[in-house]
Amino acid sequence: MSHSVAVDAPGVAGEFCAILGEMVGLPVRPTDHFFDDAGADSMVLARFCARVRRRDDLPDVAMTDVYAHPTPAGLAAALGPAPAPGAVPAAALAVPPRASTRAYLLCGAAQLATFVAFTLGYGALLGTVYLWVARGSGLLDFYLRSLAAVSLAFAVFTVLPIAAKWLLVGRWTAREIPLWSPAYYRFWLARTLVRTNPLMLVGTGSPVLPLYLRALGARIGPGVVMLSRTLPACPDLLTVGARTVLRKDSLLACYRAEPGRVRTGPVTIGADVVVGEATVVDIGTEIGDGGRLAHASSLHTGQRIGAGETWWGTPARPGGGDPGSPAAAPCGPARRAGYGLGQLLVLLLVWLPLGTGVADAVLLRVPQLETVLGTATADPGSPLLYLDAMALAAALLVLGIVAGLLSAAVLARILGRGLVEGRAYPLFGFRYTLHRTILRITNIKFFTYLLGDSSYIVGYLRMIGHDLRLVPQTGTNFGTAVKHETPFASSIGTGTMVADGLSIMNADYSDTAFVINRTRIGSNSFFGNRIAYPAGARVGDDCLLATKTLVPTDGPVRSRVGLLGSPPFEIPRSVARDGRFAHLETGLDLHRRLRAKNRYNRRTIGLALLLRWGGTVGVVLLTLLLADVLVPLGPVAVGIQLLVSLLFTMVYTVAVERLATLWRPLRPRFCSVYDPYFWWHERYWKLVVQGWDRMLAGTPFKNVASRALGVRIGRRVFDDGGAMTDRTLVTIGDDAVLNAGSVIQCHSQEDGTFKSAGITVGAGACLDVGAFVHYGAVVGDGARIGCDAFLMKGEEVPAGAVWEGNPARATHHVRANGATAR
Repeated sequence: MSHSVAVDAPGVAGEFCAILGEMVGLPVRPTDHFFDDAGADSMVLARFCARVRRRDDLPDVAMTDVYAHPTPAGLAAALGPAPAPGAVPAAALAVPPRASTRAYLLCGAAQLATFVAFTLGYGALLGTVYLWVARGSGLLDFYLRSLAAVSLAFAVFTVLPIAAKWLLVGRWTAREIPLWSPAYYRFWLARTLVRTNPLMLVGTGSPVLPLYLRALGARIGPGVVMLSRTLPACPDLLTVGARTVLRKDSLLACYRAEPGRVRTGPVTIGADVVVGEATVVDIGTEIGDGGRLAHASSLHTGQRIGAGETWWGTPARPGGGDPGSPAAAPCGPARRAGYGLGQLLVLLLVWLPLGTGVADAVLLRVPQLETVLGTATADPGSPLLYLDAMALAAALLVLGIVAGLLSAAVLARILGRGLVEGRAYPLFGFRYTLHRTILRITNIKFFTYLLGDSSYIVGYLRMIGHDLRLVPQTGTNFGTAVKHETPFASSIGTGTMVADGLSIMNADYSDTAFVINRTRIGSNSFFGNRIAYPAGARVGDDCLLATKTLVPTDGPVRSRVGLLGSPPFEIPRSVARDGRFAHLETGLDLHRRLRAKNRYNRRTIGLALLLRWGGTVGVVLLTLLLADVLVPLGPVAVGIQLLVSLLFTMVYTVAVERLATLWRPLRPRFCSVYDPYFWWHERYWKLVVQGWDRMLAGTPFKNVASRALGVRIGRRVFDDGGAMTDRTLVTIGDDAVLNAGSVIQCHSQEDGTFKSAGITVGAGACLDVGAFVHYGAVVGDGARIGCDAFLMKGEEVPAGAVWEGNPARATHHVRANGATAR
């Protein structure tokens, strides 16, 4: 859509005034400011944009246009003419192939059979190992037997995915794979095996991972540092040059799903490149030598970053936001090889044997657990059996909590004394091991999940090392997902609130070194969801960072403004509607409301712990009660027990979540965080176990789980691992596609205000990799939300349209003669 053609501004501006005036119930003049004079907020303006787009006689309007030109006259003057008659969205011209229900069911049956067979085989191997190790006498014999068994099993399960990939697929090439076809089944199986290799136990940032990818067919140069957790599903299509750094949470899958098919394609990254955190690199892209892709940015199909250039934004374009890297340090091939070998030896000689042989030596001393081996009898009628199961589950839960707290609060502080801020340390050495250990033991999701959205998360974060100055309690200062590189270099100012998904990036990496830099977050600010906040951010006090905003690292320090988008631009810090509940956040009544919220949150935390204990009790009881029945089957009994336990856990999790909304379903709301409804909604989040259904990604059983959890979902939906936080508010049509990393979020918390509304994704619609759809949005039938896009609250995407960007907007129309207009 062009902005360079003049229009009859008074006439168009008058139509804008009429539409907005009808929505706000007040007369609007051409020179009135949308926010300050008309009193509109972002939700009202999103609906205003949608109504304008329905008019063929008016130019298309996106939220970025409204923020950039916040008066009707200015907006009309900046926009080009409306699309010519006969123009249709580009996506509407191509009808994607649709898989048959028969193919969908047959593929699901094959996937289920494969999963059952693999679990039984894996369990049989575990059972054989367990029985053989159990014949040992004394700790040393247990250890030696366990070492031998673990080494053999590790070798088998390391080689198996590599061999399976070459046997099933051979060498990946750019191709289209029909969904739910035999070719897709091979794709799914190869991808699953590749990503479950025990080599992944060495963790991200290990020099072992590039070697593993080379064995799978990827072209990886020397000195590459991979900090991302997600391995490419099609390794042959990935090329990474020497000394390149791939930061954490970057996605380079080498495939994407579309309605009716999976499309694979190459990703080519040159030498000495830095790919920032929270980035998405789509298929058919290239980064030249020395190129930089900024944090929270994405590279779309057909894009190429030239040698030495820095690009930012979604989709990326030349600009600022250089992700940078610290000074170099000595780190040669011998150091990398030695470190990788050391990691494998520690894994094989210490952690895995301790997890099998020595653990066996202890567990065999517990009489109730002897039933697993069939050496004792579990009497279902004995109350002692149930009491023992409850006691064992409680002990496991308490020991896990205590061990986690001691590790995060005590051990991490001891290890942290060996690291100094601002000093560059070589990778793959003693200090690097300290740093990565601190990262792991202070990012235990259980604690932030349990304590987030309550007053107690502040004390926990301070306990593990965050510099939280005087923090006025709101009862919801931080959400349930907060992570960091190290808590000891994190400073958060007074009065700041964080919704969810904050990633504090206080460590930088090059191909040879890492350095810890203090990350300072200003005071009296508010952060939306999915914010990657780097050290050196040019953001001061009293700022609002909207969801998925790219945090600037250059230019002036922003204060008392809002920032939205990637690349970021300024928006109002707040509007009148968002301040409707501000009076509840001050005065003596605040203490009364806060005490009431804290009491409610304590009951919620207790209930969450009770339910997790109940799930553990159920697994223990099933294990004990099935022992007598399954013992004649020998080692295969362990595989059956694994299957039964997994099925029970799924059913239990679904039952808990559905019961949580049985008597009080989720509703669209606009209320204060001190409204009891919001406290109940927070309780729903605590009782929901997020992420467990991602193991079903790419199978029909992901849809079965979503439907059981309350999503109104259509037929043959392809869900490759999309996330939904408020499932009963989501509607998804037939044959829709949710790519990996996509998010459907039906709520928002802005300062002290909670907002929620339903989301509809139409039939045949597609959410690309990393796409984020906010509350109140409607994605029309056959529409597509592009890679890493952020569809703002209340937006309505027409059927067949293609929207990209952060914030998302229509990308192009196709005229009747086939010409493309942008």
